[in-house]
Amino acid sequence: MDLENQKRVKALAEEYGNESIVVILGGADAEASGLIAETVIAGDPAFAGALTGVQLGLPAYHILEPEIKAEIDPKVYEENIAMMEMVLEVDDIISEVSSIRKQFLKT
Repeated sequence: MDLENQKRVKALAEEYGNESIVVILGGADAEASGLIAETVIAGDPAFAGALTGVQLGLPAYHILEPEIKAEIDPKVYEENIAMMEMVLEVDDIISEVSSIRKQFLKT
């Protein structure tokens, strides 16, 4: 997660409250998605951005996770996301993001 996006997420959490925000990730790589999830939940593990030492505790899900997929109109999902399921390591991405959530998310 780049430094500018860290600032944006922090500002949104301050404006709307942590309990009002869910972060939906769309990265193509399990490791990168996991790092972003960790950043918005437990703080920037690289100690480089606005979320260094800031534990927002925001729930983070990948767009490919069943919980999120179920919330999206099937036609919209098919038109915009389904193709990615064929080319990405979906199980790896889901496993990584959900394990980060289990490890760091307290609520």
